Amino acid sequence: MRPIRPLFAARRARSVRGRTSPVAAAVALGAALALTATACGPSEDEASDKATSSAAAGDGSFKIPDNIKDKLKEHGIDPDKWKNGEWKNWDRDKWLREAQDFVNPIIDGLWDSDRMRDADKNPGGEVDENDLSGDQGVTDPTPQPVEAAAAASPYHDSAPYAGKLFFDGPEGSMVCSATVVSDPAHPGKSDMLWTAGHCVHAGKSGGWYRNIAFVPSYNNDGKSAEELQGAPKDEVAPFGVWWGDWAQTSDQWIEQGGPTGGAGAPYDFAVIHVTPEKGGSGKSLEETVGSSLPVNFNAPTVASISQLTAKGYPAAPPFDGQKLFQCADKPGRLSLNSTDPTMYRVGCTMTGGSSGGGWVGQGPDGKPALVSNTSIGPVTAGWLAGPRLGKEAKGIYDAVSKKFAGQ
Repeated sequence: MRPIRPLFAARRARSVRGRTSPVAAAVALGAALALTATACGPSEDEASDKATSSAAAGDGSFKIPDNIKDKLKEHGIDPDKWKNGEWKNWDRDKWLREAQDFVNPIIDGLWDSDRMRDADKNPGGEVDENDLSGDQGVTDPTPQPVEAAAAASPYHDSAPYAGKLFFDGPEGSMVCSATVVSDPAHPGKSDMLWTAGHCVHAGKSGGWYRNIAFVPSYNNDGKSAEELQGAPKDEVAPFGVWWGDWAQTSDQWIEQGGPTGGAGAPYDFAVIHVTPEKGGSGKSLEETVGSSLPVNFNAPTVASISQLTAKGYPAAPPFDGQKLFQCADKPGRLSLNSTDPTMYRVGCTMTGGSSGGGWVGQGPDGKPALVSNTSIGPVTAGWLAGPRLGKEAKGIYDAVSKKFAGQ
């Protein structure tokens, strides 16, 4: 039996490749799950060579704060060599994994239009329909697949809060999806994102991913990969590239999450605080894109939800990762084990790359709100599941907001 996988995957040199209580995450569903994968593009050597020449061009854009330098040095990493390729050192002892160890110095020009486009290529996930055990009798019948619909372009008009997340791991460059969310400490001026935990941290077997950057309204006009060949960066990223200067995920994900098995999926969420790559105009991310979503931590039951809309940039076939898609469905319940919270599940044919994308529902005030995020799904691409956001999720959200409250 092949285990379930987080709904992202990496690919090196164009070859394929998601914290909860210590309970095996298995479900009597009659189908083996697989968290499908996001893509990665050119090899790390090829990509970093491009970034190195840009970062070393003498514009002084590459700067590592002293506190980050100290963290890198503690793990035997030379901060002065980071931009020139030291970030590719994924030795176990050099892969920062603790919650307080997140570092993500900006490498100006690393994510150029070609590298972003190519990072979306993915040959798809593996499929294996097998029975999994562990459900406690609260899982609803498998939903009928809902065909993913292309979001209306320009995306900034239809979903200005949605965007694409890029990052690097040991296997190469990877992608997820993310959502601009409101910041209670900075009303109307948020620099906060919501995504999946497995889009920022590898879980129990690894540490924090590197070079995490967000592109709101990626490929805003919905052009094809062919049309994006040679496209200028401001066309692919019309609202800029925003680098994560802080990220937090759940203790459950860091301790139990992994690329297979589904452990940690009910706690597979993360919050990222971002800053503009170029320094920007002084405007926040929310001011730049003109929108953010509040997060509903009231964890509504499926019975009280008429519809959730999952959004994301699916990268595995038949998708190519260049366009924003969505699925709207009434959610059901998915129980992975008896000790963890029940997850939401909707019918959806989106594949890897959509992981971390926001699930939009109705908030307590009747207006759109983020209710969940894509975490897992079968590689057969018939449905997606996301965590119910409760006290653990709110704790992370509040912590990130408070960390930057005085800035």
